[in-house]
Amino acid sequence: MNEVPERTHGVFPPTRECMNHLEAVSDALYAIGGKWKLRIIISLSDGGKRFNELQRLITGISARVLSNELKDMELNGFVKRTVTSESPAVVLYELMPYSESLKQVIQALAEWGASHKEKIMREASTTGASLSAKR
Repeated sequence: MNEVPERTHGVFPPTRECMNHLEAVSDALYAIGGKWKLRIIISLSDGGKRFNELQRLITGISARVLSNELKDMELNGFVKRTVTSESPAVVLYELMPYSESLKQVIQALAEWGASHKEKIMREASTTGASLSAKR
């Protein structure tokens, strides 16, 4: 009798559909992943800002990390860097129209984040557990 083996984790290679999905998510995370990129996009969503304004607004980000993230985001078409001809020169960072493509992603993450926090708080209050899973 030919029995079909039970599909066990790691025994069979992933399907092409699964591989395509993993690759697409990997590409997305490469472009917007990490701790800071989406925070920078959200911070710029109400208008352009100078470097120091961004650094003050995004708690915990160092100047070096912010600079690197902004350069990377500029290369990926999310942010535009404009240097004015004033003296002293003023550098302004603004969102490019391409950033609008992330609007639904950011909204979905915000809704999930709020829901997750509520869940953790609710479970902690019923079990008396700590809120270490909060972040």
